[in-house]
Formats: sequence, C-alpha cells, structure tokens
Amino acid sequence: MRVIAGAHGGRSLVTPRGRATRPTSDRVREAVFSILGDVVGEDVLDLYAGSGALAIEALSRGAASATLVDSAPAAIASIRRNLAALGLEARVHRADARAFLRAASRSAPQYDLVFLDPPYRHSAELGAQLSEALVPILVPGARVVVESDRRAPLRLDLPLLDERRYGDTLILIHGPR
Repeated sequence: MRVIAGAHGGRSLVTPRGRATRPTSDRVREAVFSILGDVVGEDVLDLYAGSGALAIEALSRGAASATLVDSAPAAIASIRRNLAALGLEARVHRADARAFLRAASRSAPQYDLVFLDPPYRHSAELGAQLSEALVPILVPGARVVVESDRRAPLRLDLPLLDERRYGDTLILIHGPR
C-alpha cells in the first residue's frame, strides 16, 4: 500500500496484520480522490480508519487537519506508525465510531470530509445510526464518502451525490442535510 499523490505520493504505508482490517485498495483510493477533486484546507474525519490511508491521502493532498478513529489496537498502532514515518500530525482516537460521533456532536467539531469504511459485515446495520450521528458534525457543503460491499451496502439517510462501483466495492458520496 502507498500514498497515491500529493506531498507524500509514492510513500509506503503499513497495514494492520490479520484479517480484521481490509485496506482500501490503491485503485479505489485514486478513484475516490479523482471524484472528490481538491481537498486543500479541508478538515477530515476518517472513521473505521484501519491503516489511516484515506486520511493520510487527504493530508498528502493538502487537507488542513485529520482525525482518525478506530477501535482496534492494531489499527491504531499502524496509523501512528504511518503518520510518524511521513512526519504528519493528526488526532488519533481509539474508540468505537458511534461513541466518537456522539461525543463529537456534543463538543461541536465539524468536518468538511468524512470517510466511512466499516467492516463490511456490519455495513447494512449501521446506516440509520450513522446518518443521525453525522448530521451535527458536517459543515455546509461537506461530503461523506462511504465504502462498502456492493452486496451489503451502507446506506445513509443523507443526500446522495455520487455512486460508483469498483468490482465488489461500492463507493457512495453523500452531502449534508
């Protein structure tokens, strides 16, 4: 795995060992950022961050800040290792995504770009919970990028801006209410 473009383009990333984390492929990340276009100056939230590749890609391309959230200790270790290797700073939280969103809605941080890439086996059941929890943390014009399996999609109750398929991977891009 590597950073695709930007200041750190071509640099390698480590991923957590085992099958608990399914990193977003280089091909899908490249396509997502092609669709998103300019992310310079944006505040990014990466839930279910895994290796942190999506947020790190955004930082490499000029995002102002990133917050990465994952509940797995191995994922947090990989994220911290990747950030250190690239000399990047970001907020890293070991927490359940839903609990993080509940706390964030009370403390009022807001984000321009949110990545959601939960374990595929849980995607279908998370839509309603995540939809409501995301609303208070999205700035006007924000985008929420959802990655899921096309056979069990994570559907949010937010306006759908774009939908793409890459093999079995489904990418949905939503806007705020």
